[in-house]
Amino acid sequence: MTDHRDHRDHPDGPDRSRREFLRVGAAASLGAAALAGCARPQGARAALPAPETTLFRTPPMDRVKIGFVGVGGQGMTHVENFLTIEGVEVKAICDIVPARVREAQQKTVAAGQPQPAGYDRGPRDFERMIAEQDLDLVFSATPWEWHVPVCLNAMQNGKHAATEVPMAYTVDDCWAMVEAAERYHKHCLMMENCCYDRREMLMLNLVRQGIFGDIEHAECAYNHDLRSVKFSTDGEGLWRRAHATRRNGNFYPTHGLGPIAQCLNINRGNQFDYLVSMSGPSRGLQNWQQEHLAADDPRRAERYVLGDVNLSLIKTVLGQTIYLVHDTNLPRPYTRINMIQGTRGLMQGWPDRIYVEGRSARNDAWEPLDAWYRQYEHPFWKSESVQQMSRGHGGMDFLEDWRLIVCLRAGLPTDQNVYDGAAWSVITELTERSVATRSSAMAIPDFTRGKWRDTPPLPIVEA
Repeated sequence: MTDHRDHRDHPDGPDRSRREFLRVGAAASLGAAALAGCARPQGARAALPAPETTLFRTPPMDRVKIGFVGVGGQGMTHVENFLTIEGVEVKAICDIVPARVREAQQKTVAAGQPQPAGYDRGPRDFERMIAEQDLDLVFSATPWEWHVPVCLNAMQNGKHAATEVPMAYTVDDCWAMVEAAERYHKHCLMMENCCYDRREMLMLNLVRQGIFGDIEHAECAYNHDLRSVKFSTDGEGLWRRAHATRRNGNFYPTHGLGPIAQCLNINRGNQFDYLVSMSGPSRGLQNWQQEHLAADDPRRAERYVLGDVNLSLIKTVLGQTIYLVHDTNLPRPYTRINMIQGTRGLMQGWPDRIYVEGRSARNDAWEPLDAWYRQYEHPFWKSESVQQMSRGHGGMDFLEDWRLIVCLRAGLPTDQNVYDGAAWSVITELTERSVATRSSAMAIPDFTRGKWRDTPPLPIVEA
């Protein structure tokens, strides 16, 4: 399945408002840590007292009132999903493009709800929305620079926060999100939809059933040819390519790493320990410049430092190894690899295949997943409505949105929490540091401050 979640959140064409949005976004992100606490050395314990458990819950809600920040491609998909989920009220829409706000308002009215309030006065109008509106949850689907400022502002004003991936991309900002969630007693989670894809959920169920024996190794990736997206004159082309001019590492680890982390019980009886990382040459975007841009296009003057392929290795405290790849600048078919290997067998995606010693039909030969789906399908994917969902990456976006609402309405801990979002996202800056220091080992912070030891694994929940 091809993942197109990156084509999102942005207007149909550049304008002055959007350029201002992107300009101040970087400054807002730099100041985000100061909003929730002072910066600290990598891996240091935060000053706040640690919570009793990482499985945070709040009182049940009859209805979940949501305000959206960013309703481009992916953001609009979430609006459409939530409008079909029982117990949701879309109360407010914020975007720097007025037409996007109007479109989301019209969709809400068409779904039988009152027209939500609209906010489109510029890049910081989300602050006015959060201050004025009676909201339970603020949902951010914006460029990366704005994930932390939006979520911190929401929590400081008594709202829960959810954001598209990554949750943050610096060590200090990851700590800021964790500390704010603890200080204000609010949910703050990253919406990693790949944890809800059918294959990944089958894999989690097989791991929980002990089919693969003791898990020893995993491989994962975000390998996706995004050259045309990065050079687009709208959407992500307005901001994503700029990261490649100043950063070199794994920018987008969570699609591959999130599902693997759940299988390895990260933050739930296990922890990431340290990583090493290296990047290869940077040629893909330069070649695209020369082959596709007009001679007078100012983008031809840009220079990039992002290696076309970044390879990272992660070690867990229980001794498992994880191979993690980022490749978005070269021609290639899509893959997240999605491989888990244990003492009794292994499973892998792209193509989907499995081998279990003593159970597979032939020794030392792969077999398709069909029979395993029939016997071990995750309960969430047994729903015909989910299997037939075409909107939002083949159903996994709907599942992650539905599951969030179920947890909030029932007063349950969310499947992914602020500690998961921080642990999976902090990989970005740590890989940059490792690449810059000849692949030196980087300790991965324990955002749970030891509570991972007593937190049970993510269960297989009945739908």
